[in-house]
Amino acid sequence: MNKLIFKLFCLLAVFVAVFLVGCIPKITGKAISQIPKETGRTPEVYFCPGDNCGKILEKHISSANISANCAFYDIDLKNVISPLARKSRDIDVKVVIDNSNSDGQIKGDGVRTNNGEQLMHNKFCIIDDKIVITGSFNPTDNDNNLNNNNIVVIYSALLAKNYEEEFSELWNGKFGSGNKVKYPIMYINNIKIQNYFCPEDCQLELSSTISKDSGLYRIIDLIRNAKESIKVASFTFTHETIADELIKADSRGINVTILTESRQRNVMGSQYQRVKDFGLDIRLDGNKYTMHHKFIIIDGKILITGSPNYTLGGFNKNDENFLIIYDEDLALKYVYEFNELFNLGLL
Repeated sequence: MNKLIFKLFCLLAVFVAVFLVGCIPKITGKAISQIPKETGRTPEVYFCPGDNCGKILEKHISSANISANCAFYDIDLKNVISPLARKSRDIDVKVVIDNSNSDGQIKGDGVRTNNGEQLMHNKFCIIDDKIVITGSFNPTDNDNNLNNNNIVVIYSALLAKNYEEEFSELWNGKFGSGNKVKYPIMYINNIKIQNYFCPEDCQLELSSTISKDSGLYRIIDLIRNAKESIKVASFTFTHETIADELIKADSRGINVTILTESRQRNVMGSQYQRVKDFGLDIRLDGNKYTMHHKFIIIDGKILITGSPNYTLGGFNKNDENFLIIYDEDLALKYVYEFNELFNLGLL
């Protein structure tokens, strides 16, 4: 009898021990930061010169009620300058422009330039702390009416916060450096968006080592993980590391197509002839003016667009911005633009 009680007691003790272990909360040692989410209007994209990008920019500036802060590499479009001047009487309007293009076409206390040590190559506006307009488009007559460009309009207070902090650095004379982006990843209407400002969020590379936190690494990682296709449109293309990854992607069967500006084919460091010699399908644009795009589309689903050309200066030196947008509907609009220009391209 005593033996039976002892066995029952042992079984009960084992059961209690197992139960208690199962109740202990697990600790993984990794803190998971919550990615911010937001809902709002669907992002919009426009392609110049087919779409009147200047008119889109004019409309948003004219409708601003609180602020319009813009960073432009160049500006001479009168229907953009006029609403900036008009709105500056009533709301907070500030413009930063690259000093190489500041020749009095826009002036006043609300205009500042960079120090000239590197390009201030951004092309963005933040309207009322809730709308971001960015892309390859400078508000100039040429970019609006002759050159191939794109802009994306995103309705997001989160993204606007990123751009406002970057603009504040530029406005206060901090060029070629700055704080890391506040919200590097966010979801807008369940669309994942990654945001980078160069050079501080991009790769300041002096070797082949690439930081996994850099914007350049994200681009290369997407190229490395492409499953079907990669489409590249860049005004100038001199970045050897990106070219290396495109060559590798092509060798593993990915359909790689590249379009670059015809007048940039022989600039120092151009990758045009090199990738062509490796058998990649690269073409020179057929626009007698300028193919000024800077975008990549991965598998027809992921869009990379913004101000940097695919050059070392674009990521390592200049003040630039770009977005990675994981949305098939948006990416397909860029696919159509790419295909149209590529089909008109020169071999």
